[in-house]
Amino acid sequence: MTVAERPAWVDDTLFPFESRFLDIDGHTVHYVDEGSGPVLLFLHGNPTWSFDYRKIIEALRPDFRCIAVDYPGFGLSSAGPGYRYLPTEHARVIAAFVDTLALSGVTLVVHDWGGPIGLAVMQQRPEIFDRLALSNTWAWPVGAPVVQAMSHVMGGAIGRLLIRQFNLFVNVMIPIGHRLTKPTGKEMAHYQKALYSPARREAAAVFPREITASRAFLADVESGLPAIAALPALIIWGDGDFAFGDRELRQWKQTLTNHQTVIVKGAGHFVPSDAPEQFAAAIRDWHPRA
Repeated sequence: MTVAERPAWVDDTLFPFESRFLDIDGHTVHYVDEGSGPVLLFLHGNPTWSFDYRKIIEALRPDFRCIAVDYPGFGLSSAGPGYRYLPTEHARVIAAFVDTLALSGVTLVVHDWGGPIGLAVMQQRPEIFDRLALSNTWAWPVGAPVVQAMSHVMGGAIGRLLIRQFNLFVNVMIPIGHRLTKPTGKEMAHYQKALYSPARREAAAVFPREITASRAFLADVESGLPAIAALPALIIWGDGDFAFGDRELRQWKQTLTNHQTVIVKGAGHFVPSDAPEQFAAAIRDWHPRA
């Protein structure tokens, strides 16, 4: 996928937004920009894309300007030559993205890898961001044994091979990461076709390894947390997550001194698509300019 156009497999009824594209540092970056009002910037995790936030955007665009972007190699974005799909590189692209759109007064909305990537950008551009909403993510060197084990297994040679050859992260992780809803065949196709070839799946294959390999990046993000600790924050937490649980939730509560927490009972890892109504309602109830 090297041309800046929306592929035919994207269903306009499932993803009823205009697809926009920017050239950033040689990458073709896809995003949606819907509605008007206070800016919500949505950052996705692995192996998802802006499609993960589609129902939330539909619910909130009457009151907010909803911007959701795909990292190079994910969704409808494509990476330029030499891109390694590292979280540090994604953070640089997102920083350039917010600069290009000249965003201000932004509420950062993050999930999974969107947390450390987005918070790295927030720490680099503190004047742009006013508020933070996070869901089942982290922003420090990982300590949970289950996540470390997953990083070593899925980030190793065999795990990367399974991801590249069989789209394992989509075909396995997406279904088990939904506990309240079951993705339909058409919805699954939108995750599968975004990573349609072994080469295209390299982006998804890199992330598991980087949970432990990007320790220095994560430590830098953690060191910057005190500077944003007093920012108004919303924690939307699915308590049925296989990856992030009470340990991470407690750490967020201890770190963020001005937070509200909404527990989504039974929601799996992919809270934005597993419980979109609760997710959207939590933002609307919390944001003062809704």
